[in-house]
Amino acid sequence: MRKLKLTAVVAVMCLFIAGSVMAQQMPNPYGPNINLEAAKKVAAAAEQEAKNIKVNAVIAIVDTGGNLVYLERFDVVQWGSLDVAIHKAKCSVGYKRATKAFETVIGGGNVTYLTLDGVSAIEGGVPIIQDGKIIGAIGVSGGSSAQDGQISQAGAAVIK
Repeated sequence: MRKLKLTAVVAVMCLFIAGSVMAQQMPNPYGPNINLEAAKKVAAAAEQEAKNIKVNAVIAIVDTGGNLVYLERFDVVQWGSLDVAIHKAKCSVGYKRATKAFETVIGGGNVTYLTLDGVSAIEGGVPIIQDGKIIGAIGVSGGSSAQDGQISQAGAAVIK
């Protein structure tokens, strides 16, 4: 009987944790793909924020299919940030949520989401929304996860 209660409690906790990530999925439908002009505006705003907080970064913009539309790399940034920024953007658009949602849940001990293809469980990927529809995503790498998140949010915010 005690084992059954423990199993029930664990199952409920798993559902609660899983639900917290799934609840953070944006209800927004996918819209038309971000175009190059809009991608450059997003990147410019992100670049300005990175300069304001003195972070060298890679800024990647992808369309709704996770295809790279625009990439910007500061002169002094580690090479690994190229792939990380693209991966964050792809994760964000593919799962319709900021990558911080995964970071939060996995940081809380639920590592089951690490088994999902394309998950980047670190802040810095944010969907880009125009007229209520997801048109792409931005991924940033180069600073701390909080700095990358701040930069990506600033970039995504220029599209309304």
